[in-house]
Amino acid sequence: MNEIALSDAADPLVLENVSLTLPSAAGPVEILRGLDVRVGAGERVALVGPSGSGKSSLISVAAGLEQPSGGRVRLFGQDLARLDEDGRARLRRGRVSLVFQAFHLLPSMTAEENVAAPLEIARTPKAAAIARAWLDRVGLSNRLRHYPHQLSGGEQQRVALARALAPGPQLIFADEPTGNLDAANARRVAGMLFDLTAQTGAALVLVTHDEGLAERADRAVRLRDGRVAEAA
Repeated sequence: MNEIALSDAADPLVLENVSLTLPSAAGPVEILRGLDVRVGAGERVALVGPSGSGKSSLISVAAGLEQPSGGRVRLFGQDLARLDEDGRARLRRGRVSLVFQAFHLLPSMTAEENVAAPLEIARTPKAAAIARAWLDRVGLSNRLRHYPHQLSGGEQQRVALARALAPGPQLIFADEPTGNLDAANARRVAGMLFDLTAQTGAALVLVTHDEGLAERADRAVRLRDGRVAEAA
């Protein structure tokens, strides 16, 4: 049930006929309906569609944070239904990173400490040096000792981006990562996200309402009412 047998040749992410139904006061609500989505190694895929179309729910299911009601999710060739919560966490560790609209930085830690934290949890050697190198790559080498409240929104999201990329993930889920930023900072963070994933070879699944941003992806998957309306 909890054995993790990974295949390096497997696509990072495959969803087959995935559905998600959640309870509500008015009765069951279908969030996802028979989704088929595949993401290849190093591929950048944009998820686009109106609010409520299921984009964020797709990411939650794909990352193993939410269990689907039906269908199958394979992460690096592993069927997530065969793993319990700890098994899914072990599968994600070091291979999957998430970036959200909210920055989720720890307020009591400096920028360097925020980036180093997941590396230290994974017992990565020279975690602080790796953190400093990644903060330099996102243009924040002069903000290492600053706490989140001392940083602008754009700077905080760049710290979050450095934290996501520092462990060397093979797959990054980014849910509206520029949603809380002004236009200038949104362009800068988006540019870094695409440039750095291209440099590292990480696959990217990006939720966005920004058509310009979606056009930078290798292809777009358009959702409507929990279904794939168009894939290009």
